[in-house]
Amino acid sequence: MKKGINKSILFYIASVLFFIASAIGFSSGNEKSMAIVWLCLGFSFLCLGSTHKKKENNTDDK
Repeated sequence: MKKGINKSILFYIASVLFFIASAIGFSSGNEKSMAIVWLCLGFSFLCLGSTHKKKENNTDDK
């Protein structure tokens, strides 16, 4: 295992921040379409984090 911060953790942190931005957008009530964009970005980064984590686990096994 390499030292330092994993990229998958950064993807997870970014997805949490996008989810928070989406929640703020939904609660403010101004423009829902931008909140949906933030929500989709949050899910995208969540998927990127999980696939990157799986890729790291597969390379550590070899």
